[in-house]
Amino acid sequence: MLPPAQREELSQSTPGRPSELRQDVRRNPPNPTLRPVLNRISDLVHQRRNGHAAIADSVAIVDDDPDFRASVAGLLRSVGLNARSFASVEEYLSSEPPDCPTCLVLDVRMPGKSGLDFQRDLVAANAELPVIFITGHGDIPMSVQAMKRGAIEFLTKPFRDQDLIDAVKLGVARDRARREDNESVMELRARLQALTPRELGVLTAAARGRLNKQIAADMGITEGTVKVHRANMMRKMRLASFAEVCRAVHRLKLPVERRELP
Repeated sequence: MLPPAQREELSQSTPGRPSELRQDVRRNPPNPTLRPVLNRISDLVHQRRNGHAAIADSVAIVDDDPDFRASVAGLLRSVGLNARSFASVEEYLSSEPPDCPTCLVLDVRMPGKSGLDFQRDLVAANAELPVIFITGHGDIPMSVQAMKRGAIEFLTKPFRDQDLIDAVKLGVARDRARREDNESVMELRARLQALTPRELGVLTAAARGRLNKQIAADMGITEGTVKVHRANMMRKMRLASFAEVCRAVHRLKLPVERRELP
């Protein structure tokens, strides 16, 4: 029979025991603000994995020339993209953005806020929307400034249709990869909320390469109890190897230095 102290430790981690459920609720209360977001992310991930995209990849064309907007929109729709047109940055900002991979096709000079000013605002706000600039009045310093801020392409009128299509497809692909990475991190954070403090401690200690017996010494518990905590942590986080533990800790930006644990 296990000593009383170890039985108490195991009761906090053994699946199916009421005491574990009660303590998990106390230690990890549900976040009512985050839950709807997590549910929406899970739905989107499920739809994508099952091939049910809610809407085609989208491109926002922001240019004050209506004929040019119509021409570019028709070109992009011909290759299966959902093109939306706006006469100004202000009009674009007042619209409802689609929930799908997106990129922006911006005119450099427009009445009101210019395309370059809008790109500067996006960078300052850490909004990682891919931007493609189109202009009939570009110069080298202007293009250098745009590219330094992360623009996908800087096209001068007249340009080849294929150059624009290639740039848009690259921008949409980058935004899709960013969105999928963000969704994956959000899923990891949701799983992290289910960990008890000791399971979280085992996760960060394992990421430092600590062995079970070393973790046991650090926490002042038995090696057998560490194994139970570690198994529960791996199951809740859906991790299968040490490499996946390290990747999860890195993506979640968890501190891995040694610290006092509850």
